[in-house]
Amino acid sequence: MGLIELLILLVIAGICGVIAEFIVGFSPGGFVVSIVVGVIGAYLGSYLANQLGLPQYLPVSLLLPTTAYNFSMLWAVIGSILLVALIKALRSGGRGRRRGRLL
Repeated sequence: MGLIELLILLVIAGICGVIAEFIVGFSPGGFVVSIVVGVIGAYLGSYLANQLGLPQYLPVSLLLPTTAYNFSMLWAVIGSILLVALIKALRSGGRGRRRGRLL
């Protein structure tokens, strides 16, 4: 895999991570964190879809000179949503909402 192929995959992963953060309403960091969330979410979503026997929706095929990459955008975004929701739940630490403000 060359540098261009890697950059294309990282941009797509970043877009999946940003979409997931927007849907959940929580951002654990900047664009680099969105890329990490997108990559891990793509693996998580693809794994869950394969385990449940679900078909690919919104498949993306990158036909590059050396190899071809196929993955499902829908499962990548769903896996990223699950990951961001988990991070949000872990960061809140079970804290409830406060009803008043302390001065």
